[in-house]
Amino acid sequence: MVVPGRQLDELGRFQGFRADAERYLSGLLVPQHTRFERRGDVESDPTLKQIIPYVILRSGDSVFTYTRGPSQGESRLHRLRSLGIGGHVEEADALGRQSREGYEIAMKRELDEEVKIRSTGVLRLAGLINDDSSPVGSVHLGVVHVYDLNHPDAAAREEGLADAAFTPITKIIADRASFETWSQFCIDALLTSSD
Repeated sequence: MVVPGRQLDELGRFQGFRADAERYLSGLLVPQHTRFERRGDVESDPTLKQIIPYVILRSGDSVFTYTRGPSQGESRLHRLRSLGIGGHVEEADALGRQSREGYEIAMKRELDEEVKIRSTGVLRLAGLINDDSSPVGSVHLGVVHVYDLNHPDAAAREEGLADAAFTPITKIIADRASFETWSQFCIDALLTSSD
């Protein structure tokens, strides 16, 4: 699922993390702006933004973290630490829907595919990430969700999520430099405050 970069410009392009995600999504995830393109055709086209769900699993003072392995789709991020679970919204995953509903169907599928969550919790929209400073960031737009779990009980389903574990937030902040850029944005915006 992609949206034209000019649509982001009209809503107010930004660099880093923005908490007012609802304002952006109501203007982006609508059929007149979204479409599905072959991933290989858009990975180097910054005129289009691929919409990526990025779900952070948090429980109390710890967050689920992992190291991106070779089986993770984006080779430019391998070996970096991450907080976010998610991936590309494919047409089949979204049941062909070019809408917010299609996005949410795909996000839930991606979450179920990558992790087994054995705790109840509350999933909420937390913000957006845009990073035009790197080749990978310039073609993606992250939709950040925080899944506040009642217990730190989740496990990786994919081998590409190496060293997966709930990690104390204090350790994540101390090790910030080892995380991918999107995770660094989330650490700064969501983990160093009282959010």
